Amino acid sequence: MIELINRQRRRKLNSQEWREFAEQALRAIDSTKQSVTIVFVSDAAIKKLNRQFRGKNYATDVLSFPTQAEDFETDNQSHLGEVVISVERAAAQAKENGLTFSNEVEQLILHGLLHLSGYDHETDHGEMNRLELRLRRQLGI
Repeated sequence: MIELINRQRRRKLNSQEWREFAEQALRAIDSTKQSVTIVFVSDAAIKKLNRQFRGKNYATDVLSFPTQAEDFETDNQSHLGEVVISVERAAAQAKENGLTFSNEVEQLILHGLLHLSGYDHETDHGEMNRLELRLRRQLGI
């Protein structure tokens, strides 16, 4: 199950498009967990999250929050976590990179899902980047 939450008002979004893409991407990643929440936010909201959780005081394009059960909770085996995307950053990056807004959001969803699946481009010597490029081609983005 893909849950989409829109917490921004700058841009009208096609929820069905993103839900279908996230389902495809999860299948392509071959994730055993098939549930994820994708949250669309403003630059101000993602800047606040980035500062709170990563100590970085600027707006970023995408953040990933893996689901982890608290000590008193039963682990939800099917839920991967949350991917938070700044719609403003996505629009600006699409323009900078000559992409459509849809393609940029697809790339950000895929990137976030890879992080939730345990990949980390900052420490894996290029493994995540190679996989992400291969999956982009496979998914047509």
